[in-house]
Amino acid sequence: MEDSKYSIQQFIQQTKQEDKHQGLFELETPRLLEINLDGKVWAKAGSMVSYRGNIKFEREGMLEHGIGRLFKKALTGEGTALMKATGNGKLYIADQGKKISILNLHNEALIVNGNNLLAFEQSIGWDIKLMRRITGMLAGGIFNVRLEGNGRVAITSHYEPLTLLVTPDNPVFTDPNATVAWSGNLKPDFVTDVSFKTFLGRGSGESIQMKFSGDGFVVVQPYEEVYFSSDSKG
Repeated sequence: MEDSKYSIQQFIQQTKQEDKHQGLFELETPRLLEINLDGKVWAKAGSMVSYRGNIKFEREGMLEHGIGRLFKKALTGEGTALMKATGNGKLYIADQGKKISILNLHNEALIVNGNNLLAFEQSIGWDIKLMRRITGMLAGGIFNVRLEGNGRVAITSHYEPLTLLVTPDNPVFTDPNATVAWSGNLKPDFVTDVSFKTFLGRGSGESIQMKFSGDGFVVVQPYEEVYFSSDSKG
C-alpha cells in the first residue's frame, strides 16, 4: 500500500488532463488555461505552454489594428504584446504561474491592466487606453486595455484577486501597481499623497493612487507589479 502512494500511476491519475466541457475556455488548473480552439483566439505573447492539434501561432501584426493603435503602442513601450492562435485543437497557456480568472462578457466592458490580460475571444473588441496623467510617473508607466462586447476574457493576478464594489457615496482608492481590472463605466482619477509617501519612506510610485468613483467594481491583487520601460529591458 505504501509503495503505491507515490507511484507514477498515482501521479498521472492526480494530474492528468480532464475535459470539463465548459466551452472555449476551461480552467485546467487555477494557473493553467485550456482553450478548446476552433477558429481564432487572442492570447498574451509567450503564454503558450503546450498544445495538441493543428494550431498556428502568429505575433500581432504592426498594422493589424490600424495606425491609431500602433501609435498608442509606441507611446506605451510596446503595450500588450499579443499573438493569434488559429486552427483546431487544445491550447494550454499560462503567465508566470499567476492565478487565472475567466469572465464572460455580455454586452459589457472591462478595463484590464495590460500586464494582467491573458486571452480573449475574437468576438471581443479591444483598444489600448493610455493613462496620460500617470505615464512616466511610475517606472515604465501604466497602460490598460478596454475589452467590450460578448465573449470570454481570461485575466491573471498574483495570488487571490479581491473585488471591491464602488458606489457613489463610497469611492475606492488603489495602488496602481496592485490594480488588476475595473468595470468599463468607471474612469479613475489619479491623486498624490506626499504625506503617505513620507510616512512609508518608499519610492515615488507609492504616493500615486487611483481613485474610483461612481457605480462599479475594481479588482486588486495582494502584490505590486514592477513595470519596466522599453529602454530598461535586457
